[in-house]
Parts: sequence; C-alpha cells; structure tokens
Amino acid sequence: MMLTVDELETCYGESQILFGMALEVDAGEVVTLLGRNGMGKTTTVRSIMGLVRPRAGRIAFEGREIAGLPSYKVAQAGLGLVPEGRQVFPNLTVRENLLATARAPDGCRPPRWTLEAVTRLFPALGERRDAYGDQLSGGEQQMLAIGRALMTNPKLLILDEATEGLAPLIRAEIWRVLEALKTEGQAILVIDKNLEALIRIADRHTIIEKGHVVWSGDSVALASDQDLQSRYLGV
Repeated sequence: MMLTVDELETCYGESQILFGMALEVDAGEVVTLLGRNGMGKTTTVRSIMGLVRPRAGRIAFEGREIAGLPSYKVAQAGLGLVPEGRQVFPNLTVRENLLATARAPDGCRPPRWTLEAVTRLFPALGERRDAYGDQLSGGEQQMLAIGRALMTNPKLLILDEATEGLAPLIRAEIWRVLEALKTEGQAILVIDKNLEALIRIADRHTIIEKGHVVWSGDSVALASDQDLQSRYLGV
C-alpha cells in the first residue's frame, strides 16, 4: 500500500478532531475522503502533510513512517498538496509559481512534469504565464495550484476541495484533468462535494463523521446506497 493512515488522533490544543482515523491509497488509485464540513477532512490532510502533528497513530508512505515529519520532508517523500483555498503566491507570475516548486523525481529518470507539460495540461496557464497570481480568476488559480503540485512530480497527489467555488465549466475541466491523471497511473487522494464526479472517477471512498470513519467502500456500493449519502453527505 502506498499510503497507510491508521488509528490517527489529531488535536488543536485541547480540542480533539480525529479519533482513530484510517484510510489507504495504493499506487494508481483514486481515493476520496468524504463528509460534511467540519468533520475532519482537512485536518486529516494537514496531518498527512506534516502541517499539524498528530497526537497518536501511524502515517506510512511506501513503508516509511512519516507522521510528525516536517512538511518539506513529507513533500520530498513524494506527496504533493493542492490546498484548500489554492494559496498561490500572489506576487509571483504563473511561470514563477510553477518553477518555485519544481522538483525532479528521485534517481535518474527525467521529470514527468515540467513547465511545458503543465501548460499542455492547462493551456490557460500557458496563455497567462506572465500574469501574477492575484490577477488570475478563481478557476485559473485552482489550475495553477494543481500545476504547482504536479511540478513536485509527486507519487501521490492530494487535493483538498478540488472544485469548491468554481464555475461549472472550470469544474468540468478539473475533473477532465483528474481523469487524465488517473489514466496515466497517478495516485490521487481527493476531497470534494461533487459526488457524481467522484463516484465516476474514484476507486474507493472513505466517509468520516466527527473525526471517525463511518463507512468505506467502492463506487458501486456508494452509488447504490442513497440512505448512506443522505445520512452523512447531505445529498
């Protein structure tokens, strides 16, 4: 298994957010983390990425324990994050944003993701390569955030709220890109509320409620259980 999270407990001060959180992502899989707002999805991502230190539990990536490592060490291990809110560098151009995170894969292999490859994936970024981050629309910023994460040449790509607040055409473009990445064998962990798109592209799903895993299963099982969707996802 590429990523294993087991019995994870994370707190902010005296407030515990995660209670025995568990999920797995294997190489080439697309896995979702689902739940209503405030249930611990972003805290799970922040714990995996080293942005907050778990109190207990295990986070292993390719067999190596990464729980408690600083975020730059987690990124170097091969995890790329598209954070909630995009967080592009506002005073850097599109080109500079992309080059700022560029990292070649380990070994002698040439990088899959280069400036040219990212702008082929997102032609709009090529057209806007000299625009500053704060001059971009929300959709362009999200494309840039995904491109920036890909420039680290990650083994696992994590997206927190992949299409939140985006126009329908931009959402469709993001899902097209994620499907293309899956076809290439990119492992992806994604948080989003667009259940129809997630069921279409994902292999497995984990639902959490108040920091606890309440269900996990494949797309066929999730799509066929309307009661489950209504109870935990508000669909």
